[in-house]
Amino acid sequence: MFKIFWDEKAFEELNKLEAVIARRIAKTVSEMANDPFAKDIKKLRGCDWYRLRVGDYRIIFAIEENINILKVGHRKHIYEN
Repeated sequence: MFKIFWDEKAFEELNKLEAVIARRIAKTVSEMANDPFAKDIKKLRGCDWYRLRVGDYRIIFAIEENINILKVGHRKHIYEN
């Protein structure tokens, strides 16, 4: 079982979203603790990060000893630096 850690910026991005969407994302992320690859996960090209799809929103994260949530946002803007 993995522990999930939220980057401060990712947590702020989550809190800016509508409550219904934020709850859905938080629930999906918490379900990843048991098996991070059971969801719609894809590895991003050119780095060691992964993305999780939740409707029109994406969660960018890294898997090491734990799951580190790095970014949360709409699919149109999530891949911008």
